[in-house]
Amino acid sequence: MSAEIELYFMDMKADNFTLEKYFSRIGYGGNAKRDIATLREIMRCQLFSVPFENLDVQAGKIVSLVPEEIVEKILMRRRGGYCYEVNGLFAMALRELGVAYTFVAARPMLYAARRLKTHMALVGEVDGEEWLFDLGFGSYGIRGPMRVAELEVAVLQDFDTYMLSKNIENHYRLQTLVDGQWTDQYEFDRSPQEWIDFVPANYFNSTHPDSIFVKKLFVVLHNPAGRVTLLGDTLKTVVNGVTTKEIVSMENRAALLASTFGLYMF
Repeated sequence: MSAEIELYFMDMKADNFTLEKYFSRIGYGGNAKRDIATLREIMRCQLFSVPFENLDVQAGKIVSLVPEEIVEKILMRRRGGYCYEVNGLFAMALRELGVAYTFVAARPMLYAARRLKTHMALVGEVDGEEWLFDLGFGSYGIRGPMRVAELEVAVLQDFDTYMLSKNIENHYRLQTLVDGQWTDQYEFDRSPQEWIDFVPANYFNSTHPDSIFVKKLFVVLHNPAGRVTLLGDTLKTVVNGVTTKEIVSMENRAALLASTFGLYMF
């Protein structure tokens, strides 16, 4: 078994990860506590500083799931990443903080046809309660932890509203209120996943022609007032619930990635 594959069986840790470097990257200056208020602030700091992005896939690369390479990419080279990378990084922080968590495999519900479970999120236990953490679902992902036991309750986070529900098969579903309508985002169950379980889904996301990440450039950066999303050639800006759109030409795309998202490689 290769050294790289062996890493997938290990706990989610990296020799080059420290909370000091992580907090510096995300701009968090508070205490390293394990309470939900602190974890909410840390999650938001990462969301507001580390973009969700698929530049590597667009460059024809398969995204690496080696923990040290995720740390090097996001903390040292100040890049972003998609769900496995940004949630994997957050998992490293939870581990260092002493917060118990499990990975969950989620099925995106944004498509007309049923899709594979290609999304990954985290469920952590804080003060005896389970919380959903997710920093990697793009435009309509949650902006703070969601209490797993709080079902069929609309939860306002800044200018977005979310809700968790559960069906008779014990599958949880995350919904977001979009243009006045509840829109399904993804579903998951509480079966704990190992890091290696996401290798096939990562390969699909990085290489399959049906993958949205293969089809289009996809970059999202959240901020306290909303978010900025670049999907293909369309830039969508949401400020205090108000959305504007504009088309970005190919020749202006690199400058926009640098100025708006802090990304200097494309």
